[in-house]
Amino acid sequence: MSASAPPEGQAQGAAAAPRRRGRSRAASTHVTLRWLHTYTSMISLLVVLFFALTGITLNHPDWVFGTGEVKSEVTGTLPSGWITKGAVDWLTVAEELRASQHLRGRAGDTRVDGQEASLSFLGPGYAADVFIDTATGRYTANVLQQGGLAVINDLHRGRDAGTAWKWVIDLSGGVLALVAFTGIGILLYLKKTRAQALGVMGVASVLVLVLAWHAVA
Repeated sequence: MSASAPPEGQAQGAAAAPRRRGRSRAASTHVTLRWLHTYTSMISLLVVLFFALTGITLNHPDWVFGTGEVKSEVTGTLPSGWITKGAVDWLTVAEELRASQHLRGRAGDTRVDGQEASLSFLGPGYAADVFIDTATGRYTANVLQQGGLAVINDLHRGRDAGTAWKWVIDLSGGVLALVAFTGIGILLYLKKTRAQALGVMGVASVLVLVLAWHAVA
């Protein structure tokens, strides 16, 4: 037995049913801004906490917790071949010192002056100055290791932290800027609080600029 056709009224009603409209451009932009703001905020959460806290510690150099220093001196003799006719193989020297004395950081500031050669190892909260007798290959390394607070302060500034960490700082700055701009973009769509929030933002911005002006005046 064949199925009966639907009544004419129902068929017309189904045909006349309106299609679901897509989001407007403004609504789509709002959704995109919220998505970007949410996930960039989550990605940058640890970065924000790190730079916020170390910004406070940098602003208080008189704080002494975690700023202890440990000074030490190590000596030794470089293997033959590290210098030939006054030309120093600095790569060999640096790797030998890393392996035998566990020196770390970026090697640089090399110098050869008569009977003495020298180089330095620098890292966050760390410095080692090495002085080498060019005639015998004997060396003395003066090592300074600072406390954890000095290390994180140097990381905040990017001091002697290497290229990779400098990229982290640059990318972190970009992500934080994106968080700020998407937050402002979302604010522009909140009709009930938009005017009040923009007013507060404007007053705070002017206050910061005035304080900065007085700080450098």
